Amino acid sequence: MSSERERTYHHGDLRRAILTAALDVIAAEGPAALSLRDLARRAGVSHAAPAHHFKDRTGLLTAVAAEGYALFAEALAGAPDLRERGVAYVRFAATHPAHFQVMFQPDLHRADDPDLLAARARATEALRAGVADLPPTGRGEDDRLAGVAAWSLAHGFATLLLSGNLPDALEGRDPVAAFRSLTGLIFTPESGGGD
Repeated sequence: MSSERERTYHHGDLRRAILTAALDVIAAEGPAALSLRDLARRAGVSHAAPAHHFKDRTGLLTAVAAEGYALFAEALAGAPDLRERGVAYVRFAATHPAHFQVMFQPDLHRADDPDLLAARARATEALRAGVADLPPTGRGEDDRLAGVAAWSLAHGFATLLLSGNLPDALEGRDPVAAFRSLTGLIFTPESGGGD
């Protein structure tokens, strides 16, 4: 067997290599820049090899979103309260920008994918648990709206951070620390949002 053929057909963990290459492309150029053929070239495999694992571009983006939600759920699980879940949210976006970009664009992935649904459900439950832990005075009359308010704050900050819109406002401060300070303007010890 030739070395070209070995390079093309024998790969230790092709699925992981394609996902890693996809994350690099998304982080640098956005999800629109993804091409299975380009990813195959980057991984040093035949142009048909990625389709074996992901079927098509949508399948690949679905895998990225599912992996992102699984990592996101893990990040949220260790947070003791809603405020720290927001901090974990922002930290996740800052450390996993490619996952973050894909996760919240449902038009990019298959909404009925079982892995995606399960991972998203775990992340959603972790976020809702933070709202449920608030005392009634801290969440108002509607838990869902309280959840949307908290989500909007964390997601809005994370999106502004990733899109490069916060450098002047942050004035060199660590984004996670700045977000924690920001939540202090909204959440008080009486509302259950931390100290």
